[in-house]
Amino acid sequence: MRPVRIIVGFPAGGTTDLTARVTGQWLSERLGQPFIIENRPGAAANIATEAVVNAPADGYTLLIVGSWNASNATLYDKLNFNFIRDIAPVAKMISDPLVMMVNPSFPAKTVQEFITYAKANPGKLNMASPGTGTPPHVTGELLKMMTGVNMTHVPYRGGAPAITDLLGGQVQVYFAGMAESIEYIRAGKLRALAVTSATRSEVLPNIPTLGDSLPGFEATNWYGVGVPKKTPAEIVGKLNKEINAALADPKLKARFAGLGLTVVPGSPADFGKLIADETEKWAKVIKFAGIKAD
Repeated sequence: MRPVRIIVGFPAGGTTDLTARVTGQWLSERLGQPFIIENRPGAAANIATEAVVNAPADGYTLLIVGSWNASNATLYDKLNFNFIRDIAPVAKMISDPLVMMVNPSFPAKTVQEFITYAKANPGKLNMASPGTGTPPHVTGELLKMMTGVNMTHVPYRGGAPAITDLLGGQVQVYFAGMAESIEYIRAGKLRALAVTSATRSEVLPNIPTLGDSLPGFEATNWYGVGVPKKTPAEIVGKLNKEINAALADPKLKARFAGLGLTVVPGSPADFGKLIADETEKWAKVIKFAGIKAD
């Protein structure tokens, strides 16, 4: 049996990598075929994406696709591929809302109080992100665009150092992934003001959504699987069916729920529509904020 490679654009140990490993292991056991995770970090996952764009379209090379692919389309002027044209959507798998977090010493306890404080102190608040153009960064820019608040963006090399500086009070706000923030929130070391999803999170049911204060605000990390564009429809269909079967498995669902992740099954067409809508949405925010890739 030839192994199937799942290409991940980030280092081992992060949420994206974990999603790939948990699903890959399940598929491996179900199909009796090895699924191997290959980490190809760099250039905001563009290196991994390009590797899959140029791979044979035979179903043996899969790409973990995510919200970063939607924003990279506008962030990078010179990519050697066009994501929507060159990658075929297979299945959306995971929805991962971000959490708007502040240091407990920060005076605001609600989103409204935060906006009021930020407007009274223009340019004095530092907003952390795990890098320019990442989902936490563009989510913060969406907040600025919708409210007119002025915050200084401070990019870090990844989520861990951003959280360290939020704990230390060097930055005031960070839109973090659920998996990396949940323990700090539960321990009272960081204060969650809101989740960025359209509905409340099952993991943090007492935390309001940003949309409760800012109608229409929604920004969710999502991951799924894509393949090279010319992959035959029957292979895409088979992969979609197996991935959806994995997402329906109670054990797998519970594993993801423990990380604050929600499974989202669906068709290749559903996933394709999401990618197109998100690419358009984030293009507006990126142009408004004048963000350029580092």
